[in-house]
Amino acid sequence: MGKILVTGVTGHLGRIVLDKLLGKVPASSVKVLVRDEAKAGPFKQLGVEVAIGSYDDKSSLVNAFKDVDKLYFISGNDVAKRGPQHENVVGAAVEAKVGHVVYTSFQRKNETSTSPIYFVASTHLLTEDLLKSSGLKYTILKHAIYTEMIPIFAGDKIFETGVIFQPAGDGKSALVLRSDLAEAAVAVLTGEGHENRSYELTGPEAVSYADIAAKISAITGKNVSYVSPTPEVFAAELAKVGVPSEYIGLFAGFSVATKEGEFANVSTDLEKLIGRKGGSVGEYLQQVYGGK
Repeated sequence: MGKILVTGVTGHLGRIVLDKLLGKVPASSVKVLVRDEAKAGPFKQLGVEVAIGSYDDKSSLVNAFKDVDKLYFISGNDVAKRGPQHENVVGAAVEAKVGHVVYTSFQRKNETSTSPIYFVASTHLLTEDLLKSSGLKYTILKHAIYTEMIPIFAGDKIFETGVIFQPAGDGKSALVLRSDLAEAAVAVLTGEGHENRSYELTGPEAVSYADIAAKISAITGKNVSYVSPTPEVFAAELAKVGVPSEYIGLFAGFSVATKEGEFANVSTDLEKLIGRKGGSVGEYLQQVYGGK
């Protein structure tokens, strides 16, 4: 049997997956992909095999994927380059005869160009189509928005302003913890019967920004409210304080998508994979804001 290869191990999700995987299988059964030899040391110390490769270089991926039975394929974070990069990954997996590819995609409702986040969605949809037509065995993990994104969307001046300012209306998101997504990934990588299936991985409840503001207020005893401006007002206010336009567009896109219900569906797929409900938003907020 070949090895399990984990990509993205220098990032948050990939490292959690690696750590959880090493709790289930011996290090000798695991390989990781890193772009830079200088970052290989800590992983070699864990006893796993380290392959050097880049999503930009298909030949490096073909070499890295040799003797790999299962590939945990974390989507690239460079949206502009992600389409060609993902074509390289799928093509290399075919050429190296990888047994099974597990891909991190995203939760959605609208798959057309009218989606407020189509600029992000398009490459995920492309990659899913590539996998389905590749002849490879695959599992598609449709991730909800990370719960850990709340402080980023809420902003670091939440207690100075007393406001969460996002154009999401009354929309709700079934936010999910990275650690729960990692546990689900390991269940797929080490289990059976997941070939050619898609799972929608969400938290146990859908919450709005108003809900989040109320929870933070209750935890801290400080009044935090939620204001939902128009996307135009949102963009203008962020531009005033020097937020780069690309980040403004990203934040606005996800908030408008939230308003339109893109992330509101609550699925039981995560619970079925890990044998319990995912962690709650309230528990996470207590950890983050409990000492504020």
